[in-house]
Amino acid sequence: MSYKRILTIQDISCVGQCSLTVALPVLSASGNEACILPSAVLSTHTGGFKGYTFHDLTDDFPAVAKHWISEKIDFDAFYTGYLGSLRQIDLVNDIVNSPLAKKDSLFVVDPVLGDNGVLYKGFNAEIVAAMRRLIKRADIIIPNITEACQLTDTEYRTDFDKEYIRGIVGKLQQIMGRGKTIVMTGVGFNPNETGVGVFSDGEEFYYPHIKLDKNVSGTGDIFASAFIGALLNGHDTKKSATIAADFTLLSIKETVKNPAHWYGVKFETVLGEYIRMLGR
Repeated sequence: MSYKRILTIQDISCVGQCSLTVALPVLSASGNEACILPSAVLSTHTGGFKGYTFHDLTDDFPAVAKHWISEKIDFDAFYTGYLGSLRQIDLVNDIVNSPLAKKDSLFVVDPVLGDNGVLYKGFNAEIVAAMRRLIKRADIIIPNITEACQLTDTEYRTDFDKEYIRGIVGKLQQIMGRGKTIVMTGVGFNPNETGVGVFSDGEEFYYPHIKLDKNVSGTGDIFASAFIGALLNGHDTKKSATIAADFTLLSIKETVKNPAHWYGVKFETVLGEYIRMLGR
């Protein structure tokens, strides 16, 4: 089996099962070398905790990249998650256009901007515009419907059909250019259903599954990390999306068993299932 080196760039919430504390173990479980560039360190994530600490690491990006370049380190893939400022987004653009990238390096962007129709706290139109510039460089993006709407200036709807999704996808493809792939989460056409859609070169693929009544932080990070891990194991985008959706759903089901575990997703107890899904 192939052994790829991937760099993931996002924050560390030391408690809370999201961002790098999800990406690192899931990518490692996929059998690949997971390297990290932390954008910030937080004592906990911001969803429900009070008085959390925050330390911005943006100023470290150039020096870290310079050192890696001097050591002739490069990466087979790049994966970005939550990026909290305009400067971070611009520095990521610099990194993926530097000698740290190979000619065929894969660049996957999870354009973390918001959910349920609204931007996350602290984000604005300038951040959206910067993220729009970043996805032009990406090979694959993994937005939820809110993020896809923000990136395309589309009215957010909770009741939609395939034509609505196709309209958003068409606008994203205009931004990204030909030959790129969009993996959109939260795509369900029935009340008790959600799922994922994969769109590339005029083809579309939908994978629906049951919608659980449980909203917790980190599910998007689990999906994106599991998707990339599957992709690096040689699965195509459709199979990778299916594996990622199944693993995310399994993780949520595991979490539902423990109502006291409100702050994150108990993915660790089912990592063995993910490895089996990969066929490793």
